[in-house]
Amino acid sequence: MTIKIGDRLPEGTLSEFVETATEGCALGPNTFNVGDLAKGKKIAIFGLPGAFTPTCSAKHVPGYVEHAAQLKAKGVDEVWCISVNDAFVMGAWGRDQKATGTVRMMADGNAAYSKALGLDADFSKNGMGTRSRRYSMLVEDGVVKQLNLEAAGKFEVSNAETLLSQLG
Repeated sequence: MTIKIGDRLPEGTLSEFVETATEGCALGPNTFNVGDLAKGKKIAIFGLPGAFTPTCSAKHVPGYVEHAAQLKAKGVDEVWCISVNDAFVMGAWGRDQKATGTVRMMADGNAAYSKALGLDADFSKNGMGTRSRRYSMLVEDGVVKQLNLEAAGKFEVSNAETLLSQLG
């Protein structure tokens, strides 16, 4: 069942490659409980099929990096990119996209969280297995307030500009 506006984010974990060790976060891959991360925060989340893929690298991530300050000015606490890749790949992609410190590059290595959201997609014909659909959502204190799902092969409604316009 696909998540919808008004639903609470499902339980689950995501991993992130942490560039600088801090108290509670070691350098390298760290696994986080999504419910704990979302508690009391307004988060712009966007999901996409894969790191280093053409549309994801040329348009999707750069748009959120470019508009992160505007999203934060409208009350967004964090911006997350979720993709079915491992934390090492997501960390390298974040560095490549100059997203470090701006967009949290969250790894859903086995597609478990994408499946829990009901936003998984079969990319086997492209040799990529199970991946995430392309989407964006606004989440407040763990509850979905906006959801923009792309049709297969499209990039029209999950961009940063659309989510920014929905913040008023």
